[in-house]
Amino acid sequence: MAINDRNRPVYMISVAAELAGVHPQTLRAYEQKGLVTPKRTSGNMRMYSQADIERLELINELTAEGINLAGVIRILDLQGRLEDRDQELDDLHKRVRRLADRVHELETHMSVASLVSDTTALAIRKRSL
Repeated sequence: MAINDRNRPVYMISVAAELAGVHPQTLRAYEQKGLVTPKRTSGNMRMYSQADIERLELINELTAEGINLAGVIRILDLQGRLEDRDQELDDLHKRVRRLADRVHELETHMSVASLVSDTTALAIRKRSL
């Protein structure tokens, strides 16, 4: 499933609640606490994505382990920050690779230019002898 598909809101609250194994009122409470943010239709109906369902499943796992909602909020916040940092790190690695490639190109260009210059100087010396 593509990332865009995972984030596309396709489930009404009753279906999302059933998929997540919770009551629709629980989803409303989670929304009020900022644990999940469903999209809204023009008629103000909540619509949940597959990513929302996966998040709800994680919330269920954490609460089943005895973690209260304040702890779940903190864990999800830290998880989001970690994902952001991972993306930043990936972006920096790509940038370093591009810069290393560019340095290699410049070094090669300088080596070729030096060889051409040395060859030209040698040819000039040979002609003057």
